[in-house]
Amino acid sequence: MELAQVRLLVSDFPVCYHFYAEVLGLKPQSGATEGPYEKFSPTVGSAGIALQDRAMMAQILGELGDSASGHRSLVVLRVDDLDSYCEAITSRGAVLVQGPDFMTDRMRVAHLKDPEGNLVELQEWLLLRN
Repeated sequence: MELAQVRLLVSDFPVCYHFYAEVLGLKPQSGATEGPYEKFSPTVGSAGIALQDRAMMAQILGELGDSASGHRSLVVLRVDDLDSYCEAITSRGAVLVQGPDFMTDRMRVAHLKDPEGNLVELQEWLLLRN
């Protein structure tokens, strides 16, 4: 078994597409800026984040509401230099809600939200430093 992706159900697909591609700098698979689906990949590793239009999935499952409430997911991205990455993404429009700061003696983190309110955690693993 292999984890293929984490998929987020979003209501405003174009705004979320812009966030993951332009603000966080993840690589889109196909360029489907209007949806209803797109997978994004980091420059390293095989795991990905995908966006799916919430209304489309609601039609398929018949049990999703028009909008989600509360935090239902946490996307975690590892970066080599947390301070530099946070500086870069805030210059592109991201708003940090916490950090960068130490979570443990082995990891520094920062948190932000995507346009739909999904939490994104940025991690710098201190044990990987030379």
